[in-house]
Amino acid sequence: MTTTPESNDTLDRILMLSKLPGIGPARARAMIAAFGSGSALLEANTDALIQIPGIGETLARQTAENLASPAWRNKAKLAAEEQIERAGRLDTTIITMLDPAYPELLKQIYDPPLALFVRGNVKALVPPSLAVVGTRRATSYGKQATEVLCRDLVGMGLAIVSGMAYGIDMTAHHAALEHGGVTIAVLGCGVDTIYTDPSGRLWPRIIERGGAIIAEDWLGTEPVPGNFPRRNRLIAGITLGTLVVESDVKGGSMITAASALEQNREVFAVPGSIFAKVSRGPNSLIQRSQAKAVLSAEDILTELPPAALLPTTGRQEAAPSLPPLTPEESRIIETLEKEAIHIDLIAEKTALPLEQLLVHLFELEMNRIILQEPGQLFSIRPPERR
Repeated sequence: MTTTPESNDTLDRILMLSKLPGIGPARARAMIAAFGSGSALLEANTDALIQIPGIGETLARQTAENLASPAWRNKAKLAAEEQIERAGRLDTTIITMLDPAYPELLKQIYDPPLALFVRGNVKALVPPSLAVVGTRRATSYGKQATEVLCRDLVGMGLAIVSGMAYGIDMTAHHAALEHGGVTIAVLGCGVDTIYTDPSGRLWPRIIERGGAIIAEDWLGTEPVPGNFPRRNRLIAGITLGTLVVESDVKGGSMITAASALEQNREVFAVPGSIFAKVSRGPNSLIQRSQAKAVLSAEDILTELPPAALLPTTGRQEAAPSLPPLTPEESRIIETLEKEAIHIDLIAEKTALPLEQLLVHLFELEMNRIILQEPGQLFSIRPPERR
């Protein structure tokens, strides 16, 4: 069952509040500050609402009409109750800004969400943590840099936060887990819609190892492009700083870095080749003095407050274990036993359609069994790097 320090009545009212047209998180927080979270919150009239900063006469009148409407109240209450019941079935905790478990760092940003849906360990949201983000089209250099840096960062007690996208994000989550650390995935959809890991090879491990999957979107929300900039501000908002590994000058990773700068958080970047498109973003951040160049984890640790770092006593590095392989994956491994070969030759030797092959190669790479090298070459990962 979901565990919420607040009563279901209070949670009901706060979730209902988030369904009011024109009342976003900032105005909702102002309403709670003015009326509390009790019954007065849903009884506010036009005269009372117009006194709240950010709520003009027209919005005050519309909001008061909705609050007074039995049809709106019934619909909003049913929606809130459905979310609470659904969260219970999914072992998901709903925490609001009134909840002591709500991350303090997140409260400090300009527009913190009114409620968070947390699947896993709520205590994982307590600092210290660092965001590690990057392109979906990660190079072998970017992945290797992510692995090494995340290994050293979790060794110093930092949790790794990312967006569970393909590429750098997935590499960061996997590296944190493989080296005994905690990792948090922030989604741009409901926490029950983990579209980048439909087979469940990663997200259950995140939860089992003491991490969490979180989102501000209600359960059942599908991933749509407009959700991701909001998601990226959360990644920056719950962490002490953001590390950009690989990115072009535009994209989600750069939005996360911009959010971190706006929130007065540290920004770091891994420098890359001046000829590589995926290095334009980090290189530009460094060039504009908006990010510190990172050559090792020590470059990050020296910028964080000493109190943020935890002792590593009792933190055990997980022994690498290979998951069971599908017949198709076993065929791929047999093909790669002798040398690195091109993806076209793998397709020919395994007789797998390219679309299926790409899925299996991705799973094997995420499970640290194979490596992708420049030029679409794939090879078996050496045991010492698993």
